[in-house]
Amino acid sequence: MSTELEGVAGAQARGGLESVTRHEELVRLLAEQFARADVSLRELQARADRAGGTRLPRATCADMLAGRRFPKKAVMVAFLRGCRVPEHRLPAWERAWERVRVARLAAMAARAQAEAQAQLSALATVASPLRVTPAATVERDEAAPQDEPEAAAQAGGTCVDTSPGKERARGRSLGVAVLASLAAAILGLLVGTWLPHRTTPEPPTIADDGRAFGPGGSSRFTVTVHPSNTGVRLTRRLDAGIGEQHATITVNGTQAATWRPLPARETYRWQDQTAELPPSLTTGRGSLTVVNTFVSSEQDFNEFRYVVEQRINGRWRTADTLDVGPRHLAGEAAHGYAITGPQTFADVREFAYPPRRS
Repeated sequence: MSTELEGVAGAQARGGLESVTRHEELVRLLAEQFARADVSLRELQARADRAGGTRLPRATCADMLAGRRFPKKAVMVAFLRGCRVPEHRLPAWERAWERVRVARLAAMAARAQAEAQAQLSALATVASPLRVTPAATVERDEAAPQDEPEAAAQAGGTCVDTSPGKERARGRSLGVAVLASLAAAILGLLVGTWLPHRTTPEPPTIADDGRAFGPGGSSRFTVTVHPSNTGVRLTRRLDAGIGEQHATITVNGTQAATWRPLPARETYRWQDQTAELPPSLTTGRGSLTVVNTFVSSEQDFNEFRYVVEQRINGRWRTADTLDVGPRHLAGEAAHGYAITGPQTFADVREFAYPPRRS
């Protein structure tokens, strides 16, 4: 497919995704992606297994594409990755999934309320209505006792049923009705808890280009610092959707620090990781040559941006910045950036950082 046609298809997919609120709409778009990918369910399962993330059993995919099962978000994302949907389009799919989930929960709550109302209506008609006897013309018996309520009630045309059996039946009906009302209220409370309550706006997405390398690979660059620094730290922007990225850091050929492995994130995939360099390797130097060497990862080691901070007179200040990626070739050249070994990625990603806690 040409770049122009891919752009048109991407625009159509984004437009359709933004209006999705029903399960069948989401299923239709997923089926379209599957058709465009022109791949078998067996191959999708194999791709997911090779990626090492969420598994994609063929039966699960078949149920999802047939609309028999509402997928978990992680399963849907793994399916889309298997269909080679670009990473920067996945957040729109995740937002569509969330809208469908909210609509499904609201529909479940409405059905539960209707069922509870139907049960209450049925309970109201279970007990037989009391029979009312028309008032009869009765000659007043002056000798009849006036303290018998049943006789007085019958004389007035009403019926008072005080039999223990019917009193118990009415009590049971009332108890069942109360329980049904409580059950409906609890269900509504639970659904209200399940529905996402967003008190803060969704964080904006950021598009950035970067690179990645795999086993046997490393990256190298040189940054500028002030010789009077008493410490330097590197902050790396990474795609945390790739979990357990582990690499060593050397400065001017000496082991300095480690990029510790972090767990994978399904959403809010931008993350900043900081590594402090020993002052003994930075003080008195005007430049530092940094080498990151791959140790292990679920997939590869990616890097999008480096911010270099230095401590001078007890305060941290930005000393240098390196933007990595095919759109920042001039910046890479100015810092002598290069990858040795297999480069596994050189493209753009669009994610958001996690929302800040108030």
